[in-house]
Parts: sequence; C-alpha cells; structure tokens
Amino acid sequence: MKLKASIVFLLGLLSFAACKEDTLPKPKAMLRLEYPKGATGLLEVDRFQFQYNSLATIETKNKTALTLDYPMMKGAIFITYKEVDGNLNELLSDAQKLVYEHVVKADNILPKEFINTENKVYGMFYQIEGDAASQSQFYVTDSIHHFVTGSLHFKAIPNYDSIYPAAKYLQKDIRQIMETLEWKN
Repeated sequence: MKLKASIVFLLGLLSFAACKEDTLPKPKAMLRLEYPKGATGLLEVDRFQFQYNSLATIETKNKTALTLDYPMMKGAIFITYKEVDGNLNELLSDAQKLVYEHVVKADNILPKEFINTENKVYGMFYQIEGDAASQSQFYVTDSIHHFVTGSLHFKAIPNYDSIYPAAKYLQKDIRQIMETLEWKN
C-alpha cells in the first residue's frame, strides 16, 4: 500500500511539475517615440524659399544664416546660404569636408545624391550614423548663383541609440526642405 501511495504521489508531483510553462526571456525592445506630424509652412528668405515643418521655430541669424529649432526634440537644423562667385569647387569641397570631419565618431556615412532639374536644385544628403556631433548634413546648389548648406545637431551628448528616433524624424524634414527648395532671382 505504501508503494502505491508513493507512486501516486510521485506521479501527481510529476504531472504538477510538467504543467508549469517554461519562463522565456523577453526580447530586447527599442523605445518607441512618436512625434506629431506638423503642418507645412512656407519659409521665404532673400534668395530662396522652401516648405518646412511648422513644429519648428525659425531663428534668423542674418541674411545668410537661419536655424529651424525643434525644442521638443532638443534639435536644430542650421542652414547657411552662400553666393556662388566662381568658387563652386571651393564651396563643394568645404561642404564635403564638414561632413567627413565626423568620420572619427561616425559608424557610417551614407551619401545620397539629390537632383531636381525642374527647380534647378542639385546636391547631396549625408546620413551620419553613430555618436557623431551631427546626424545629417546636406548641400544644394544651382551651380551658378546659389549654394545652401545645412546640418542637424542636437543639444545633447551624441548617443546615437538615444537620439535615433528624433534624428530619423528630422532627416525627413531635411529631405522636405531639399525637395521643396526654390531659388529666387
């Protein structure tokens, strides 16, 4: 009788242990930040105009420099205008040099050519991955009269994992600026 009771007890214990589900570790997840989609506004300055995200506040430094500030992301897009006066190669070289100064901290720099023949806007967009001071830079020109450079910076220590969602959001705004930019004569 004791043997039967022991076997029944053992079977009961085993069946109880067998019903327990295995504990699995949770997969790693990324922080999901969603930013509101702002309305589109038109920014006109002396030599050019473009559409921008109305969530940005515009700070005009002078006739050749302005900043689109995004306070909720602690980021800003700095834009500078220069006149082409036979110095296009020098302006292109300087713009590219600014991008590749980040190669020390960057994990990768992805250049993407931009061409808008209808508005005579030609340039490059650089996506910079890693803990660099700037996550994106660009330049556009008509190759004859106008040259605009821009860069994305955050008011924080560059930790790419932390600023990635905001950087992606603002990179879309930069592309909108490039795609809608028109020169004034």
